[in-house]
Amino acid sequence: MRALWVVGFSIAIAVVAPAEARDRHGSEKPWWRDSCHEEFLGGPCEVKLESKPGEFKREIKCKDGHGATWERGEWKDEYRDGACLVKIEAKRDEYKEEIKCD
Repeated sequence: MRALWVVGFSIAIAVVAPAEARDRHGSEKPWWRDSCHEEFLGGPCEVKLESKPGEFKREIKCKDGHGATWERGEWKDEYRDGACLVKIEAKRDEYKEEIKCD
């Protein structure tokens, strides 16, 4: 009985895993290996996403700071996340995030 359960679970994983590897555009490539550009509204804010191989940029602009979800004030941060350098710049009405991977 247990062997039957293991086989059924393995088949379910084999079917679901490839479907989850795709993004919403049907691409199987992760963001750091593909190029794309998107612009959309995230609540009251305008959101721009750009990616190129090894790079990712996100820019959020909220008119007069309404709808901003980041920490208030004007600040910058820069750190490494594995092989990637992450830079964040925030203002009252604007948030920019840039990731560059080696």
